[in-house]
Amino acid sequence: MKRFQTKGIILSRTDFGEADRIITVLTPEEGKLRLMAKGVRRPKSKLAGGIELFSVSDLTFIRGKGEIGTLISSRLDKHYGRIIQDIGRVQLGYDLIKLLNKATEDEPEKDYFETLEHAFEALDEHKISEALIRAWFSAQLIRLADHSPNLRTDTEGKKLEADRTYNFDIDHMAFSPHDKGAYAAGHIKTLRLLFSVHPPQDISKVQDIDVLLEAISPLVRTMLTSYIRV
Repeated sequence: MKRFQTKGIILSRTDFGEADRIITVLTPEEGKLRLMAKGVRRPKSKLAGGIELFSVSDLTFIRGKGEIGTLISSRLDKHYGRIIQDIGRVQLGYDLIKLLNKATEDEPEKDYFETLEHAFEALDEHKISEALIRAWFSAQLIRLADHSPNLRTDTEGKKLEADRTYNFDIDHMAFSPHDKGAYAAGHIKTLRLLFSVHPPQDISKVQDIDVLLEAISPLVRTMLTSYIRV
């Protein structure tokens, strides 16, 4: 039978039978794959070391007649080992994996793979705050689903001004002017970065980023739950 090779990130692992495991893998070209890793729970399994969480792996598999294929070989390409040194970052990593898995269909585009890889890279750098990584990841899921907010003009179609304050209209995904609004220029600039292609490493250099995130993280979360299936 023809064998296929791909990069992959493990999204979930489910024990099956006495020694097998069914894994769900996110790939850049094949979307999400469900593969049977036979004998992987045995002590001397050659497959086990190549399907670690928080890793990018080189996988060889055979397509199945149904939904589940068979994993033939696995090898770690990149392993973000510093993530597991901090329980908070481990939990956040699990949360992001589950979030992406729930938010995507079986054939997500390549950008989802790259987004999760960037998230692992950020989690591996302990100087980057968990709040930033979570907000950035949520914003990226919204962006990739084509639900990005309008961060250039307000609900009246007027250009957002640096010396004004705004509230946010979730139905229109845009800011509305208000004399005592909750959001100012710094918040809007930070949102633009979160919804851009800049990785968390770049955004972490913004002055007062942690303070700005306190105000906008709940807003990003509201956007996510309003427009993405989570």
